[in-house]
Amino acid sequence: MDRKGGDKMTNIVETQYLSKSYFNKKALDNLNLKIESGKVVGILGPNGSGKTTLIKILTGLLRQSSGEVQIDGHDIGVYTKSIVSYLPDRNFLYKWMSIKDAEEFYKDFYKDFNEERFEELLKFMKLEKNMKIEELSKGMHEKLNLSLVLSRNAKLYVLDEPIAGVDPVARDQILDAIINNYNEKSSMLITTHLVRDMENLFDEIVFLKEGNIVLKGNAEALREEQGMQIDDIYKEIFG
Repeated sequence: MDRKGGDKMTNIVETQYLSKSYFNKKALDNLNLKIESGKVVGILGPNGSGKTTLIKILTGLLRQSSGEVQIDGHDIGVYTKSIVSYLPDRNFLYKWMSIKDAEEFYKDFYKDFNEERFEELLKFMKLEKNMKIEELSKGMHEKLNLSLVLSRNAKLYVLDEPIAGVDPVARDQILDAIINNYNEKSSMLITTHLVRDMENLFDEIVFLKEGNIVLKGNAEALREEQGMQIDDIYKEIFG
């Protein structure tokens, strides 16, 4: 996805010497990361690489052990939570809800929720408002969760494993929804281990290993430099 920002490039995410330890294990180790506004960035790495820890710090669910982190020039707090739309890697809706209830829940919670966009996404995903959450398949769940997250007018969308565990048809619909509903004035961070399916979405790639950045750069430039697809670079780094 090729986009051009304004004349002045600003960073939507910036970390300096960001560290997070669990007991004696460092999940993030002095991470220095800058992500330009208006980009779709893939955060890639195996389990235990620090991806989820980084995302949880950015979304305000975890506090760092040391170092600094800012989103849109602000420390993590009320403002950053209001501009970040987060898709966690597990279901976050109550089973008793209908899709209509889920919409009301989001509308009450988020001032930037766009009902019109949600209606369009439901139609695209072939979901009905009277459907019950507990009756949805895994793929339908993911499609609903993504529809809610993309219906916010956020500055930063953070998607944690958006196509994990869904069938190929749902996967294609989810990828199309991300492409078609992405706002070029905003930015997007996506974690995935299904690199081959998602790599064409990414403007920039960050490879994380044991809490450190081992490789970072423009996706197209990395393909040219390495002479291979991002998925193959991933396999080479992580074996």
